[in-house]
Amino acid sequence: MKLLFIFWLMCSLGFSQSTTSFKQANELYNTGYYQEAIDRYNSILGANQHSAELYFNLANCYYKLNEIGPSIFYYEKALQLSPDDTDILNNLGYAQKMTIDTVLEVPENGISKFINKTLNSLSVDGWATRSVGLVFLFVILFLGYYLSRSESKKRLFFVSSSIVFIVLLTSLGLLFKKERLDATTHPAIIFAKESEVRSEPNLGSETSFTLHEGTKVLIVETYNSDWSKIKLRNGETGWVSTVDLKPL
Repeated sequence: MKLLFIFWLMCSLGFSQSTTSFKQANELYNTGYYQEAIDRYNSILGANQHSAELYFNLANCYYKLNEIGPSIFYYEKALQLSPDDTDILNNLGYAQKMTIDTVLEVPENGISKFINKTLNSLSVDGWATRSVGLVFLFVILFLGYYLSRSESKKRLFFVSSSIVFIVLLTSLGLLFKKERLDATTHPAIIFAKESEVRSEPNLGSETSFTLHEGTKVLIVETYNSDWSKIKLRNGETGWVSTVDLKPL
């Protein structure tokens, strides 16, 4: 019992310190001390405290310092935790306008676009939480159907539970698809001011094209930890030095 109390006390102190550091970092940001604010925000991350707001504020600091790669990186990190936040989306859009590369996305048909938008509206944890909630709702409605003596109520519970069951199956399908997608696609941001994309994973190979700081790519393969094969939104692929990337 004493050990539990000590553990709770340590956690409480850690949370309190992080809250204080967060407020101090915000004050530094508001007074224009952006690098000092970055150091304070990073100290919170070093204590393993993560939140969309923390990443968003950190991205804003880098944006103010015209460091486009880190600003886009942390806006993207914030979006992973809060995909529908309009402030994050807007600021990310401003930062992306400052990048050099223009990568046009391969157009999707209406159905594919709708499915991908729905799939990416929640994280894996979000879909899992929704699925668990639907399971509980289905069980309650099914028990209502099973225990009800009225035919009209039985019919109502049966229809309701059937609809929830279909939604549950859909949610589970999206959960597994999102999990597979996250396991096979590894987004990253180009951090180098300029990065040569080569046809093969060696310096002697031909340069296919050049990317610049802030461009978002997908890592599809690695070679000897020194080279990463990337894919752009337009379908182009190539090899870049791993040190030029920062995985999200």
